[in-house]
Amino acid sequence: MAGDPKNYLHLARPLAPAPIATQSSAVTAPVTVTLHPQALFSILDHASRRPADQDRVIGTLLGTRSEDGTEVSISNCYAVPHTETAEQVEVDMDYQKRMLELHLRAAPKEVLVGWYATSGDLNTFSALIQNFYGQQGEGTWPHPAVHLTVGTKAGQDIEANTYISAPIGVTAERAADSCLFIPVPHEIKYDDASKSGLELIAGARDREDRSQFLQTDVEMLERAVEQVLEMLERVSNYVSDVLDEEREPSTALGQFLLNTLSLAPKVNPEDIEKDFNNHIQDVLLVSYLSNTIRTQIDLSNRLVTAALTMGPGDGAAATAGEGGEGKGQREGGGGGRGGRGGRGGRSGQAGRDQGRREEQ
Repeated sequence: MAGDPKNYLHLARPLAPAPIATQSSAVTAPVTVTLHPQALFSILDHASRRPADQDRVIGTLLGTRSEDGTEVSISNCYAVPHTETAEQVEVDMDYQKRMLELHLRAAPKEVLVGWYATSGDLNTFSALIQNFYGQQGEGTWPHPAVHLTVGTKAGQDIEANTYISAPIGVTAERAADSCLFIPVPHEIKYDDASKSGLELIAGARDREDRSQFLQTDVEMLERAVEQVLEMLERVSNYVSDVLDEEREPSTALGQFLLNTLSLAPKVNPEDIEKDFNNHIQDVLLVSYLSNTIRTQIDLSNRLVTAALTMGPGDGAAATAGEGGEGKGQREGGGGGRGGRGGRGGRSGQAGRDQGRREEQ
């Protein structure tokens, strides 16, 4: 048996696109994945709304990919209904196709990049779903599908891992439900707006009711200034300790601080104060105009409400009264008080009679 090569099976990771039609992962080179917070929050929300008898939920990952396919950015996702038991798994493929078409219409710059699951287990069902998302035509082919696993167990930290797959199997039928998951590095990246939102949400963990009030612009500016002052104090204390030989110096940290300070613009303090005062004046002007417009709108609403309250009948009676008063003055002849008697819509004859009685 030792001399017969047919009794040995040699498996190796392919270095070129696999010729098997059922496996679409044509690229097995290292891939770097960037995960944005909004996609991660959508996954956690999906996991929190799952049925009590369901261990994990799955969904589709959307984002952008570099031209060579080695850099993937996950910026969005949506849930895909599925049922899973110990013997079989069922995924609603029609729902996945319709949702993908609708999303590509709303956000044409985002493409299908893979799928997620709220469990760290990689089993045969995971291989089946991975091959579905990496297939030709409706999958990520010729690029590999990214598989993101997010641990959502209560009382444990959230753990995220990313994988791509390589084909494995001796036959095409066997390769359809098998694959080799290869871990790839990932990074959770957020911009300034996302950072502010995450810091606001993190403040709710210190409150008993788990709620957090939105801050005004002035409060947010004050908090940002306090954070900058705190960081400057930390850096100053570190530099002082290094100069006093109380702490070990770090070449990497010193180079980082030097690069950071070199990015600061060289501006005179007088110019900074002038620009700040000009900005304050602009803010005050906008605030004054906003208050003026708000007052004008409020006044217009009150005038319209008053006109609706009077009604058309009151306006006609007032007009008739004024007409009677003027007519009584003209026909009463010197009887000014008789003119007032014409108020309320009385005729000119009544005004003349009142004038004669006053003269007598």
